Amino acid sequence: MRRRLAEVARHVGVSEATVSRVLNQRPGVSDATRDAVLTALDVLGYERPTQLRGERARLVGLVLPELQNPIFPAFADVIGGALAQHGFTPVLCTRTVGGFTEAAYVDLLFDQQVSGVVFAGGLYAQADAPHGHYAKLAERNLPVVFINAAADWLQFPRVSCDDAMAAEQAVDHLVALGHRNIGMLVGPSDHVPSNRKVDGARAAAARHGVTIDDERIGRTMFSAEGGQAASTELLGTGVSAIVCASDPLALGAVRAVRRSGRTVPGDVSIVGFDDSAFMKHTDPPMTTVRQPIESMGRAAVERLVSQLDGRRDGPTELLFAPELVVRASTGPA
Repeated sequence: MRRRLAEVARHVGVSEATVSRVLNQRPGVSDATRDAVLTALDVLGYERPTQLRGERARLVGLVLPELQNPIFPAFADVIGGALAQHGFTPVLCTRTVGGFTEAAYVDLLFDQQVSGVVFAGGLYAQADAPHGHYAKLAERNLPVVFINAAADWLQFPRVSCDDAMAAEQAVDHLVALGHRNIGMLVGPSDHVPSNRKVDGARAAAARHGVTIDDERIGRTMFSAEGGQAASTELLGTGVSAIVCASDPLALGAVRAVRRSGRTVPGDVSIVGFDDSAFMKHTDPPMTTVRQPIESMGRAAVERLVSQLDGRRDGPTELLFAPELVVRASTGPA
């Protein structure tokens, strides 16, 4: 017990006596200090006293699919900073192969009595994925925000980049360069953001009298390796340009083009999506469609805080406009 008091006191920057007063619910402690002590207990892995377990901690779960794609650390940085400004501490949960599943992390966050959860790139975006853990969140009435598109039947607030507009911008740019044989690299067939991009690309292409048929749409996992494998097949269809649903996919596409003996953009133009870190430093620098990470991350936190304050605005989707960033990976057909 003494060791716990000392560790919590050091973490918060108060005396052991102050920690003891909080744990024993004695007067003479400010609300801010009391919240800080309770949060420290959660962060350090100590159980709250029985009489305090019914209260939610000032912790917010931040569930990400991975950290290898630079877009997710970028979201974590913005969201973590915005949460801190509201007095919350993020609990970062990252899925790994053979490690915790998204559902297991939800159970863990329940145990930590978090105040809410922000998901980015979660299973909610795949229509055929297991969604039972989201039902648990709804049953407990826990504030939740999804970043980017979700399956229609999952009724949670969302903050999304406009996928259709992103694909339209990419196709318009390529057609303006003279490209008519345009392919796409996207996620699995049940991936909602990918399907929105396909719809947007086809609509934009149709306006220009161009068709993007099924054989020119590569479906794969979101990795450079997946992008390379799927692009190798796309190149066999005679495409002169490829629109990708993520920057790692675009990097894989560049590798596939070069291994086929061709060049980017001399023979094949490549467009990525996200404008994640280092895309302007790749070879060639990547033309990509930028997600407004800062605005989206802060909006997600504001929507979460709004729920915590009792203002429920329903399962609406807040759409943010993307921005085409033209660099050297695209050129004339």
